[in-house]
Amino acid sequence: MTVSHQRLDIHSVDPKAHQAVFAIEHYVRESGLDPRLYELVKIRASQLNGCAFCLSMHVRDLRLAGWREDKIAVLPAWREVDWYTPREKAALAWTEALTKIGPHGVSDEEYAAARSEFSEQELAELTLHIIVINGWNRLNIAFHTTPDPFESPVATATEEMVTTV
Repeated sequence: MTVSHQRLDIHSVDPKAHQAVFAIEHYVRESGLDPRLYELVKIRASQLNGCAFCLSMHVRDLRLAGWREDKIAVLPAWREVDWYTPREKAALAWTEALTKIGPHGVSDEEYAAARSEFSEQELAELTLHIIVINGWNRLNIAFHTTPDPFESPVATATEEMVTTV
């Protein structure tokens, strides 16, 4: 499928709906959990959902926050490396369980794993955050919201190396 244009701008068409979703996101942002953890969760859910707009935005945000480039690059294979903390792993597993929810729901094992790293309050906030990013993903995918390209520090350095040789 080739996407050539944005279908609809939810903010312009229904600003109250946009504000309602943003209000929930604002609530969880103020919860006290590490904002970088939220960005990590946003990227993983957006990868699973295939949301280019959200991936572009949240990868950029994590880079600006100084997150390790290799941790961003291997995020789809996070289980294969030991670069993520137990808390990050629990958040990623919970994100996957809620984003790819199947006919049998979320298992007791998945819940217990998340609870081993998060208090009840934190898990409630994390869950709401996952719900919000999945909602944003669905809005942006449905309406073909186009991401803004951004410069990669690696690409810029490579271009500079080529021009100086």
